[in-house]
Amino acid sequence: MRIVGIYSFKDGLSTIASQYASEYRDVHQVISGVNSCQCKTKTSREKTMQGENLYSPKALNKAFKTQFNLLGWKRHKVYCEYSQNYYISGFTSTALPQNKRQKPFREIDFVKNKVGVEVQFGKYAFMAYNVCAKMTIFHNMGIIEIGIEIVPVKVFAEQMSTGVSYFEQIVWDLEHRGSSEIDIPVVILGITE
Repeated sequence: MRIVGIYSFKDGLSTIASQYASEYRDVHQVISGVNSCQCKTKTSREKTMQGENLYSPKALNKAFKTQFNLLGWKRHKVYCEYSQNYYISGFTSTALPQNKRQKPFREIDFVKNKVGVEVQFGKYAFMAYNVCAKMTIFHNMGIIEIGIEIVPVKVFAEQMSTGVSYFEQIVWDLEHRGSSEIDIPVVILGITE
């Protein structure tokens, strides 16, 4: 695969180039090491693409995981402790899990040396959540200092199921949203086959 779009959010590109160059090289190596042709395994059942051979987000995610793991990047999971302090008097939830197996969690796809990476071939809302919420949470917990979001460009996303998010969407949103004090530096990488 190859990178065809780069967007720097909150000075992400200069930050990663000056402080995390080795990790950024890893990410480039991972992307170029993914053979997208091997991931074109999904036969569409959608009315607008009936029978077409599409890229499988699951297969793409698996290929990225393999490449990142080879370079020592690891998934990071944090279990959530939900508070009952904000329920109205008299209400107690019995639905909050008590053991680790059922506990809700947040995770970031890959972390190495305080760089967090999310690979997103899902719905649009997840892309914005990764950059505007999840990466900030993991930063506040001391797990990452900078983020990288890897997403398909529109022409590549059109070869997947409908509703897959893409580079041009998140760039437009971030340009119109702007940044705030709580945001962290993030590099958005738009990829294609």
